[in-house]
Amino acid sequence: MNKDESNRQPPRLNVRFLIFVSFFLVAALGVLFRYAYLAFNPLEGGQLNPPRELTERGSILDRNGRILALQTRLANISVWRPEITDLGALCRALAPVLEIESGELEARITGSASDFVYLKKQVDQSTIRAVEQVRDREKFRGIGIEPVMGRIYPEKRLASQIVGFVGDDNTGLGGIEYAFESTLSPAGRNGSDVVLTIDVNVQYILEDIAGRIMEESQAEAVMFTAMDPRSGEVLGSASLPNYDPNEIRSSSSETRMDRPAIWAYEPGSVFKIFSLAALMNSGVISGETIFVCNGHYEHTTNLGEKVVINCLAAHGAVTARDIIIYSCNAGAAYAADHLGSTEFSGVLRDFGFGARTGAGVPGETAGFLMPADTWSARSKPTIAMGQEIGVSALQMLQAATAIANDGILVQPHLVSRIVSPDGKTSTAWEAAEPRRVLKAETARLMRSYMEAVTSDIGTGWRANVADLSLAVKTGTAQIIDPETNGYSSSDFIASCIALLPADSPSLVLYLVIIKPQGEFLGGRIAAPPIREAAEALIDYLGIPRGRNPQVSHSGQVSIPLVRSPEIAELMPDLTGYSKRELLPLVLRDDLLIQINGDGWVRRQSPSPGTPLEPDTVIVLELE
Repeated sequence: MNKDESNRQPPRLNVRFLIFVSFFLVAALGVLFRYAYLAFNPLEGGQLNPPRELTERGSILDRNGRILALQTRLANISVWRPEITDLGALCRALAPVLEIESGELEARITGSASDFVYLKKQVDQSTIRAVEQVRDREKFRGIGIEPVMGRIYPEKRLASQIVGFVGDDNTGLGGIEYAFESTLSPAGRNGSDVVLTIDVNVQYILEDIAGRIMEESQAEAVMFTAMDPRSGEVLGSASLPNYDPNEIRSSSSETRMDRPAIWAYEPGSVFKIFSLAALMNSGVISGETIFVCNGHYEHTTNLGEKVVINCLAAHGAVTARDIIIYSCNAGAAYAADHLGSTEFSGVLRDFGFGARTGAGVPGETAGFLMPADTWSARSKPTIAMGQEIGVSALQMLQAATAIANDGILVQPHLVSRIVSPDGKTSTAWEAAEPRRVLKAETARLMRSYMEAVTSDIGTGWRANVADLSLAVKTGTAQIIDPETNGYSSSDFIASCIALLPADSPSLVLYLVIIKPQGEFLGGRIAAPPIREAAEALIDYLGIPRGRNPQVSHSGQVSIPLVRSPEIAELMPDLTGYSKRELLPLVLRDDLLIQINGDGWVRRQSPSPGTPLEPDTVIVLELE
């Protein structure tokens, strides 16, 4: 090695290169940081950036156009932690606006593994404005306002289990919102409206009565349904306890349960109208066949097994009519002995028991009706009186259509039609064709028996309505105790079904009271509410009766057009407009509207004549 080589210094180019790369990396990280901030924080310079294009989720309406679920503009409030200069001050300022304790806000922000933290999701327009005011007044940075589409339910608890609810991403998670998700919110385009068969006024009557039943009987739950047997349209379906889908986080699985569709139970003596009709229709018994009730049913099998089923009383010699009037367990059991198990099971399945009705409700139960070859010696007589079979309230309504329609069974349904964004109407699905399951004379005979139930000697006399004939059957059933797998001596289901008018029914009412405390007999606690509901619905639905005068006219009806308010550059006076009349405004993309309450507009902000800016929030108070 020579002297020059031994004194040579390491090249300085490597050091310069490292310094250059370091500066480049720092600059790149700064750019990435800035883009991340802009991605998560749409606010810059104190202004709300224009929201991204969002598709509209279709509305859910009742049969008369009353809004049950409606799209609205909401926002998610977030923070980007690196931009916060005074965390305590920010949390104290936002706490009253977001209705969250400042300490909880601070813990949520500092405890997050990410610098991007959601503080509250799906806040309304008034909260958005309040957050903006706090941000601008205090010069806070790092607050994000992310525009999203949300859902409001103007009728709150009314029909809540039927309507359902959506999650934070505005996707249906229950009820019609879930079942018709692809219709309400198709990918990449605006959704269609779903119009139900439910009538809000009928629903209110049923829920109001059911609420009082819950309070008076201290029952665990109540189901009260109403249907037009001619079309299968469910006009009302109350299930208590219920919930408010606007406050979904405060609900529970129990309050969200759509019991009439998804809960299977043993129906008790109401079921006798179907078992007796099946036996009479098969020709194995007639209206004149005599059975002897000495207080219990007793039968000894070929193998020597003795089957005993108790009755409420010793009714003596009874016919099918007497069995229905007195709700005689022994008579129903003796009648069932006249038909083989396979044939009896087949006729009950013709009524729709053991299968889903297909009414359009998610999670609908098929109930349970075990195959006839698995029945024990007790099964057939027990099923005949309404136990050892599981049904849903929807199945009971469906089976009742065969009694009401002179033997023709009609499928129940809760969705009337679909209305596309361009106004085109279509049916929700292909309904099953009505089919005959009973002879007309059998159905008429059964209705005459049920009409006699409302007489002074029948179990349903408390359901009697003056000036109108009702075909009624009451029921009381014991509930299986899951611990002992036997029937509980303290838990019962009380029920009552009514077809009205009895000669040509246009309405079926069915009430089920689950685990009432104290009095539990269906004829005593379920029949009176049936009368109350019938009195209200007869008048509302225009069902003719003696004291209702019948009016004839030309048949031409003039229907006034629904007025639609107009909003342009100046705020109009919207006083007196109904929520339905405001719907065209709510659906407009260029307006920010918040509606509070029900009824008609009584107060508004801004006042009439005020110039409207693109970001003006219109608040309407309804009463």
